Amino acid sequence: MALPDIGKIGVWLRADAATASAARTAERLGYGAVWIGGSPSGDLEHVRELLAATSIPIATGIINVWASPAEQTAQAFLALPDAYRERTILGVGIGHREATAEYRSPFATLEKYVDDLLAAGVPRSHVVLAALGPRVMRLAGERTAGAHPYFTTPAHTAQAREILGAGPLLAPEQKVLLNSDPDEARRIARPTAKRYFGLRNYAAMLKRLGFTDADLAGEGSDRAVDAAVAHGDVHRVAAVVRAHLDAGADHVCIQPLGDLEAELTALADVLPVATRG
Repeated sequence: MALPDIGKIGVWLRADAATASAARTAERLGYGAVWIGGSPSGDLEHVRELLAATSIPIATGIINVWASPAEQTAQAFLALPDAYRERTILGVGIGHREATAEYRSPFATLEKYVDDLLAAGVPRSHVVLAALGPRVMRLAGERTAGAHPYFTTPAHTAQAREILGAGPLLAPEQKVLLNSDPDEARRIARPTAKRYFGLRNYAAMLKRLGFTDADLAGEGSDRAVDAAVAHGDVHRVAAVVRAHLDAGADHVCIQPLGDLEAELTALADVLPVATRG
């Protein structure tokens, strides 16, 4: 099986927002895939619901390896009808240390999870990893179809592409907010950004990109919030998304923080949403 054709731009939705209606809206507007965010269950029932509602690929962003055993995830994938399996991408990841009591030997745990999926018969072409640091990024390129970094910047995308080399999929997530008032946009964006500034894996990634403890402390600096959430008019936001593509991304998963349909519609007019292959 080949990696599904997900085009250049997809939509990343929190699990509670990833409804059949939202997925159909994304498809109607030309987006290449819908990513179910949070920690969707390895039983893939949510994935199946969106597959039934659309004809575009559906990806998990990401299944938490601590919450859904590899055997369960593999069995659920292999139980999908052929036409559904062809459109399904299993994004898997180690999650956050702060949210997982069992968090130990994270790299070895993730590596074994991948091995177990592949041994059960899940095609490598349908697995991607939530990779931030170099070690997991290399694992993503060597053992799976590629990487799905979250809460990153175009600068991280450039580094990720260098590590992955040519070939593996690179599909970063990018938060977007269509609001031309910088102060208001930061007020809306800050609670979301602040949550990730306080998580060690994201903080470490941002520090590798040159952000400081002061940038990430408290409410987060304007500089850090601006990097985390692309805000402004539609052209300014689209420029950030294109910067990921220019830096080596194959596909960018945009996560609207404002009105979902309005933001997807506006961005569809200025981004290559209908470009596939």
